[in-house]
Amino acid sequence: MTHPDDDPVSVDAQRKIDDIVAQGPGGAFAVAGVATVIVIGMFVLFYLLVYLPRGAVQ
Repeated sequence: MTHPDDDPVSVDAQRKIDDIVAQGPGGAFAVAGVATVIVIGMFVLFYLLVYLPRGAVQ
């Protein structure tokens, strides 16, 4: 009977997973950064295109 850890395919797959995890969460930070830029851009566009042209409302 063989142990699952002795399987060369699972050992190779585990090494690949360890390499990916060791690189860190760079993709998550990139997605969060892009989302933040989009939200800030929407705010600026709203301010420039909607809020300022209305002027003072009495």
